[in-house]
Amino acid sequence: MALASRLKVLARLDIAERRLPQDGQIQMKVDGSEVDLRVSTMPTVHGEKIVLRILDKSNLLLDLDHLGYSPQNQRLWQNAMGRPYGMLLVTGPTGSGKTTTLYATLAALNTRERNIVTVEDPVEFSLPGINQVSINRKAGLTFANSLRAIVRQDPDIIMIGEIRDQETAAIAVQAALTGHLVLSTLHTNDAAGTLTRLIEMGIEPFLVASSVIVVQAQRLVRSICPACREAYVIDGEGLLAMGLTDIEQVLHGQQTVTLFRGKGCPRCNNTGYKGRRAIQEIMALNPELRTLIAEKANADRLKAEAVAQEMVTLKKDGLVKALQGETTLEEVLRVAFTDY
Repeated sequence: MALASRLKVLARLDIAERRLPQDGQIQMKVDGSEVDLRVSTMPTVHGEKIVLRILDKSNLLLDLDHLGYSPQNQRLWQNAMGRPYGMLLVTGPTGSGKTTTLYATLAALNTRERNIVTVEDPVEFSLPGINQVSINRKAGLTFANSLRAIVRQDPDIIMIGEIRDQETAAIAVQAALTGHLVLSTLHTNDAAGTLTRLIEMGIEPFLVASSVIVVQAQRLVRSICPACREAYVIDGEGLLAMGLTDIEQVLHGQQTVTLFRGKGCPRCNNTGYKGRRAIQEIMALNPELRTLIAEKANADRLKAEAVAQEMVTLKKDGLVKALQGETTLEEVLRVAFTDY
């Protein structure tokens, strides 16, 4: 109780309110670095549950070359960034690095000639040379009315922290169709599901097909500790026992394959893991996919067409990185178990 009250005081929350969820923020310095703590409270039958999300500004990656893209995926994403207008979407669960991807993209696009405006809830990191707007619902400043004002500010690029409702989605699509490059995020399971989610939100299929350029789905997996990484050989039976159903995705006709894991050491607190990296799936829209979207095809059909067009799925991208010794097979299956 005392710890919960102290955290709520630091986050400027109502310490007397224990019946409703609350969200707040704590700013502090640790070893000379500025760190933001996002505080979320939730009432439960056993008392309040509090979750702290740590945002270390000193660890912010603003270089696309360091985000773990495969050469093919990085080429697809950078080609989309070079378009003068349209919508680039990033999807994934909370804490999957979506904001980092958008910030790195904005940093690459940021030049003196471009007017870049963001609307976020809240602004997670300050980016020099970019106009950033923080949502304030108590004052009536929402995503939707912020966007209405932003499009009158003659922006070249607009970044929306998250598309949460039909009104925000409609304004974002309209901006993408009228000469603006729009970047945003959604919470869906994969790239194909993002397109159908927009339609479910009330956006006409032909508008989705016309406005969206590319969709990137991503997850974060733990990286193997470089200090204690070791190789081991595994056969098909071992892969099946680990939960990999299509073992040929790893074996490629061989009897055994070499994978990697961390033994555990003081540097990684004996976990075998040190740091995290992203696995990505990028769906670049082509005429075939746009036709399917206009026909209201479901997510499975869209994904099957994208895979036929050589899209690398989350699971496949993860398996490649496991074979390269960047992460473990267990981590890939944990975050992309049901993928192709």
